[in-house]
Amino acid sequence: MKKSVIRRKSSDDADVRDGGVQSVDRALTLIETLAEDDEGYRLTDLAVRTGLSTSTVHRLLTTLEKRRFVQFDRNGAIWHIGARSFTVGSTFARRRNFLTHAMPYLRRLRDQTRETANLAVVDDGSIIVLTRIESREIMRSLTKVGGRVAMVASGVGKAVLATYSDEDVNAIIKQQGMPRLTEKSIVRPGELFKALQTIRQQGYAIDDEEARMGLRCVAAVVYDDCGEPLAAISVSGMASRISDERLPMIGATVRDVAAELTMVLGGVMPASRTKT
Repeated sequence: MKKSVIRRKSSDDADVRDGGVQSVDRALTLIETLAEDDEGYRLTDLAVRTGLSTSTVHRLLTTLEKRRFVQFDRNGAIWHIGARSFTVGSTFARRRNFLTHAMPYLRRLRDQTRETANLAVVDDGSIIVLTRIESREIMRSLTKVGGRVAMVASGVGKAVLATYSDEDVNAIIKQQGMPRLTEKSIVRPGELFKALQTIRQQGYAIDDEEARMGLRCVAAVVYDDCGEPLAAISVSGMASRISDERLPMIGATVRDVAAELTMVLGGVMPASRTKT
C-alpha cells in the first residue's frame, strides 16, 4: 500500500489557490506602509508593522525591489519606497488634467499670502494632497504630498463638506469619527454643522489649529462643470503669521483664486457661491 504524504499547506499554496491575490494584497500593503515614513523600515519592523512573517516580507520585498517599487539601503539595512512607485503614483495626478492649470494659481497664492499653497482632492472619504508650492517662510507641513487627512480635521476637508448635504456629512462622520487631535479640534456634530454654515456664507473654510497646534489653514473649493467639488486649494502656515487680522484677507484671496481656477477649468460656481 502506498503511503499517503501529508504536506502542510504553505502561504505560497494559498497564493496559488486564489490566483495570487493574497500576494498582491500583501505586496501593496508593504508599499503603502513604506510610503508612510520617509525614514523607511528595517525588515523586522516592517514585519511587525504589517503583521506578516519576516520570511514573507523579505520574499515580497525582493520581488518589488527587482521592479524598483522599493529600494534597499544596504548601509543602514533599511527599506524605502522606490522610484517606480512614484512613477506609477504620479499618473493619478497627471490624469487629473487640472493639475497643470492649477500651478500658476498656487504660485500666486503663495506669493500673495507668503504661505504654503496646496491643492487637494477627495478620495474615499479622505483628503489627498496632490501638490503644493512651499512657502519661503519657516513652515511645518501637516501632510506631505500624497498623504491623507480626515475631512473633518482639515480646512480643505471642511470646505468640501460645506458643499455636501447634511445626510452626506453625517455619513462622513459615521465613517471617520471626530477624533480630538488638538484641544481645538471639532469633536461634536453640532459644532461641525455650525462651522459648515459659516463656511457656506463666507466661501472659505478655516482650520484653526484643529489638526495641529500652531498651524492654521484657509481653504476654498474648485468646482467642476456640474457645480460639484472637483478639488480644493488652500494656504497653510504658522498661526502666528496667519493671524486673526490677516484671516479675512487671506480667506478672500483663497476664495477668489478658487473661483478663477474654477472658471479657467470650465467649472461652474454654485449660485450660493457667486456672491463675493
